[in-house]
Amino acid sequence: MSQTPFNEEQQNYLQGFMNGLKAAGEMQAGAQPGIPAMQSGARPALAVSGTSALPGPDAVHHAAQDRFVAAGKKLVAEEIAKREAHPFDIYDRMKAEAKTQHFPKGVDVFRWKFHGLFYVAPAQDSFMCRLRIPNGTLTWTQFAGIADLAERYGGGYAHVTTRANIQFREIAADNGLDVLEGLCDLGLTARGSGADNIRNITGSPTAGIDRDELIDTRPLARELHFHILNKRELYGLPRKFNVAFDGGGCIAVLAETNDIGFQAVRVGEGAGLPAGVYFRVVLGGITGHGDIAKDCGIVVAPGDCLAVADAIIHVFIENGDRTNRAKARLKYVLDDWGHEKYWAAVEQRLGRPLARIAASACEARAPLVRDAHIGVHGQAQPGLSYIGVAVPVGRLECAQIRDLAAIARDCGSGTIRLTVWQNLILSDIPDDKIEEAKKRIKAAGLDWKASLIRAGLVACTGNTGCKFAASDTKRHALAIADHVEAHLALDTPVNVHLTGCHHSCAQHAIGDIGLLACKVEDGDGEVEGYHILVGGGYGERAKIGRELYRDVKAGDAPVVVEGILRVYMTHRKSRDEDFAAFVARHDGAALTRLLSIEGLEASGEAA
Repeated sequence: MSQTPFNEEQQNYLQGFMNGLKAAGEMQAGAQPGIPAMQSGARPALAVSGTSALPGPDAVHHAAQDRFVAAGKKLVAEEIAKREAHPFDIYDRMKAEAKTQHFPKGVDVFRWKFHGLFYVAPAQDSFMCRLRIPNGTLTWTQFAGIADLAERYGGGYAHVTTRANIQFREIAADNGLDVLEGLCDLGLTARGSGADNIRNITGSPTAGIDRDELIDTRPLARELHFHILNKRELYGLPRKFNVAFDGGGCIAVLAETNDIGFQAVRVGEGAGLPAGVYFRVVLGGITGHGDIAKDCGIVVAPGDCLAVADAIIHVFIENGDRTNRAKARLKYVLDDWGHEKYWAAVEQRLGRPLARIAASACEARAPLVRDAHIGVHGQAQPGLSYIGVAVPVGRLECAQIRDLAAIARDCGSGTIRLTVWQNLILSDIPDDKIEEAKKRIKAAGLDWKASLIRAGLVACTGNTGCKFAASDTKRHALAIADHVEAHLALDTPVNVHLTGCHHSCAQHAIGDIGLLACKVEDGDGEVEGYHILVGGGYGERAKIGRELYRDVKAGDAPVVVEGILRVYMTHRKSRDEDFAAFVARHDGAALTRLLSIEGLEASGEAA
């Protein structure tokens, strides 16, 4: 059968693409023709022709790629993949692969993530599906529907994530699209929840019901969510991108750890703006790379958040690094340009200047309540309360999900609110339904109470489900909680975060105690272990923790964490001195000396 010949533009593109492959070396075995295979740990730098940019929503990305090529640089494999076959143009191929029960191979693993399907081999020979749930808010029918999908197509459980989201695992190759289409039936989506895209938009979990909040963040998160879903040009960024809205309530959203953080403030008379509620905008948070988002004094009215976010993201699309994955986050554009130059580019795109006021012109926000995401708390609405349910390291069995959905339906408004602390909240419960709800939560094998160590325990997926992780973080987190509860009576909340790799999904650097997984030499082999940081913080006391120990064996971590907490409780000035303040008073050598005096020195090397 004769084939239609390529036109001149297509020939130029293909020639340039193949030249790039030749420059990078031979294609890896198993790659599809014209598509570079991408294996773990191997990300070849490739060149493309600079003549192939096409009109349409992808043009801005092609133009950005072409600028790097014109400067003599080579695009990474992921950029080649997005250009050669955009992930949103391959649904037919995804269906064909599902019908033949094949998982994606090579660079297609990356493309599938655009649809929310993550092939997580070798940790598990299956898909993981991650959703998009703006502001972490679900109806009871959606929550129960997730349980049905996870049970029918997955492993019968789901995880609450550190972006107030849901993901579930053990999905067979032929069931991936059944999951995606089933989510659409529920009014949910997984589109853009992975790879080089804007991740789930987070917001205050008690939005609309918080006695202290300045503004309900749900409409803002929802507006940005749908804006992203309906603008293809907002997909395929240089790397992933996080956005959070903090409405000024009692529960932290960790906005300062995001690429863009909108933090609600009240501005009084005399600040040069009409008095009212605004958002201070902070940029460049990425705690895994050691940075907290910076405040340059920019304030925007709530109605302007969408336009400002869109402009910030577009400047990143046009200027983010397409040649080095390690430097492809917003932080590195800000490091190169400086924040003021970046804001000038944003203002130029908006066509107007943005207001700047000093932090001192804003009223102090109500203090964060560290354990307000657990237990029974009165709402802004008289006669109603919310109940924060403790979910051990974020894992829920499908039966528990259905039980919680039914409790929300029968005892509340049917609303489930996920939090960045890997637990959830059932809201709008009348006073006369609180006891029933508490009993039914206990009957589901969960609790509305948690110890002060367990309430602040956060752990990423770990190496049982993630190929990047070096340790079984969830199991080790529970072991730490069990040990501390058995040996120490804490009287103040403490956050302990365990993350499996440098991606820092569990935000280890902002924990009171943070554990970053590593491999530790043990005789002739290696065992799972951790580097241990102390003194991180969030909110008004946002801070990157400092390393105290390296290469602590996982089996020793519970005793080491207990020792650190015991030294704190023994040597703090008073009960009012929290852990972060205590650590700030002592350098690493002083803390190590105190631990040695207590006889609880780490088995690893002191930093």
